[in-house]
Amino acid sequence: MAYNEYLQERIDSILNDKKVNFEARKMMGGLCYMINDKMCLGIVKDDFMARVGVDAYEELIQRKGARPMDFTKRPMKGYIFVAPEGVDYEADLEFWVQKCLDFNPLAVASKKRKKKA
Repeated sequence: MAYNEYLQERIDSILNDKKVNFEARKMMGGLCYMINDKMCLGIVKDDFMARVGVDAYEELIQRKGARPMDFTKRPMKGYIFVAPEGVDYEADLEFWVQKCLDFNPLAVASKKRKKKA
């Protein structure tokens, strides 16, 4: 198990309840949720990965279980890892998912790579 499948089920349920059109892709050793062709949130091992943007970052990093997303040993701006204790309760997971959804319209999609002929 490369990522927490139970957390995946919980996220899927929240997104489906909110009627959000999403695509779940395996990447970065975990699972990323693409919304509007942009990485919005995800799971890396047991951690929830939240793309919240730089404006909300300072406030949200103070929440229980939150820490900088240091996947490459360098923190990524606007991204937060949330440890399991920060998303144990359904209300906490819903909070984080909503923060990611709120930021998604402001996020810039990464450039698509051209396919080699």
